[in-house]
Amino acid sequence: MSVYDLLIAPFADFGFMKRALIACLALSLGSGPIGIFLVLRRMSLMGDAMSHAILPGAAIGFLIAGYSLWAMSVGGLIVGLAVVVLAGLVSRNTILKEDASLAGFYLMSLAAGVLIVSKKGSNVDLLHVLFGTILAVDTASLILVAAISSFTLFVLAIIYRPLVAECYDPGFLRVAGGRGPIYHIIFLVLVVINLVAGFQALGTLMAVGLMMLPAAAARLWSSQVASLAATASAIAFGSGALGLLVSYHFNLPSGPAIVLMAGLAYLVSILFGSKGGIARPYFRRPHFHNGKEISR
Repeated sequence: MSVYDLLIAPFADFGFMKRALIACLALSLGSGPIGIFLVLRRMSLMGDAMSHAILPGAAIGFLIAGYSLWAMSVGGLIVGLAVVVLAGLVSRNTILKEDASLAGFYLMSLAAGVLIVSKKGSNVDLLHVLFGTILAVDTASLILVAAISSFTLFVLAIIYRPLVAECYDPGFLRVAGGRGPIYHIIFLVLVVINLVAGFQALGTLMAVGLMMLPAAAARLWSSQVASLAATASAIAFGSGALGLLVSYHFNLPSGPAIVLMAGLAYLVSILFGSKGGIARPYFRRPHFHNGKEISR
């Protein structure tokens, strides 16, 4: 098998592979920067919780209109935003922190979503909602994902500075009169809509994988926020392309294959990342100064 047959032919010869690749690109552009801000704000597990929280909304949309993109997306968006708002209200009116209150609501949402789909649908329907079918992405799905990614990048460009300031020094933002809570809510809305975009392709369980794994991997290669976002998007797209190829050649589920490729990139980054990789010190070359060898 030639390199062309291995890497290019699947995308050149099949329309469904082309659409899946474009969907991966759009998801990567939106999810990469969002994942970076989740990592920097120490909210990585919150992203995972919110990805599960949209399940009952998607399940209700599925029961009402079947595999309707807009019904499932709108349902997931409504329930996801409701969970975020409820978790915020609980954390502000009780002794529970936001992560604890969100964990409670997301577990209830996940259980309710699974019960709804399993009660009214089949096992195939449940697997579709949980793990997605990126190879079945159609034109309407691509338009939705591209619109969400474009909107995400536009909003992030507007609130970029206060978001960065809140990541590194939230106290300064409060003293300077910054509206931290407002930016926090806007950011959570962006997280939810990107998870809604991802669940159509990767399912509610896999959508967060393309958001968090590339972001965690990028953290080990760069330190500037802008370069972190670009690196995360590049890793996410590379993982998507490789995952699709692995899925095509070995007849594997596409969503888990994509997330596993992102996981492989994460493991490689842990070992060889230039910003704290475990094996990095062992690959440093000696540096000589005035005839003496010193470490570099």
